[in-house]
Amino acid sequence: MIGWVDAGSGASGDMLLGALIGAGVPIEVISASVRAVAPEHVALSAEPVTRNGFAATRCHVEIAESRTHRTWRDVAVLLADARLDEGVHRRARATFERLAEAEATVHGTSVVVLHFLEVGALDAIADVVGVCAGLEHLGLKELVVSPVAVGSGTITGAHGTMPVPPPAVAELLRGAPSYAGPVASEMCTPTGAALLAGNATSFGAQPRMVVRTIGAGAGARDPEGQTNVLRLFLGEAAPGLVEPFDGAQEPPHGGPVVIETNVDDLDPRLWPNVIAALLQAGASDAWLTPILMKKGRPAHTLSVLVTTQNAGQVRGEIFRQTSTIGVREVSVDKHELERETHTVLVSGHDVRVKVALQDGAVVNAQPEYDDVAAVAAATMRPVRDVLAEATAASRTVEH
Repeated sequence: MIGWVDAGSGASGDMLLGALIGAGVPIEVISASVRAVAPEHVALSAEPVTRNGFAATRCHVEIAESRTHRTWRDVAVLLADARLDEGVHRRARATFERLAEAEATVHGTSVVVLHFLEVGALDAIADVVGVCAGLEHLGLKELVVSPVAVGSGTITGAHGTMPVPPPAVAELLRGAPSYAGPVASEMCTPTGAALLAGNATSFGAQPRMVVRTIGAGAGARDPEGQTNVLRLFLGEAAPGLVEPFDGAQEPPHGGPVVIETNVDDLDPRLWPNVIAALLQAGASDAWLTPILMKKGRPAHTLSVLVTTQNAGQVRGEIFRQTSTIGVREVSVDKHELERETHTVLVSGHDVRVKVALQDGAVVNAQPEYDDVAAVAAATMRPVRDVLAEATAASRTVEH
């Protein structure tokens, strides 16, 4: 399945939530992930509304009264402690990190000390986590986003009067197509911009597709003469109508790609952080190979395996995290075993176990190392002892 987002009336977290629910994502799927992260009461509900005579879905976010201002580190802890699907966690963390970096850039501060203000509030946490849960539920192979209407004029926020688009929105949409749009007001919020920029595989007009479902998410405002909705089209790529691959698009076969680049001028102490950032951005795997370049210069080849859905985001992260000025890509075939996640009990703590199946039979079971390390820290035991116990317990897992 592929998707297309019509952001001709702008974008916000609640508009995206409404579009996802309108397109058939169960609200409980979204709510469950939000509840897993939110430190205080948050409840979601949906209702049918009209905007300029256009039927749409409005998603309401009911939150507890709270004036807590959270830093990026605070939000990262909430995400780390939550029981989230791996894909939802990855998307949400990448979105908040993108928001933090944009806000820090435009305010000339550090992401470590930056307070999110509106973005770290409960409703924004609900928007980001909820949209990420909805997109992960759909499992889209491709998500194309139209040029984004950002609005014009000025708005008044926590930092006083600002031009539209606000600095954070302009920063978040750097490199993506955008335009003023028909309304002289804010049409795209920072949360909406971060979610679109972080999850789009490409930007442009509706791709050639057989549309099966359309969800329309309503914004809070209903300006006269303007249909304030964001639309999400879902369907399949139209058979036999594949555009030629020109190197700027994602590879047309829809399978995984390997992105590579040779780097000879990066401080080697940075590589562990680079690889961690690429995995958080959606890479399936990332690795380094020592090489010798011209004139005998030692260097590394960075190789990243990634789905086409996440290729754009990962490619951007490579340029942001390393000193390279170019990458090469090749489409590959990938064969993998069916996988399940189970839980075993070690010293009174849950440890997730990744189970690989072939023809329905268990062929491999490995405990999640991060869970093992957390149990070791909580029980003051050596990691190797906890790992051995968890590995032994993993052998008892039944399909």
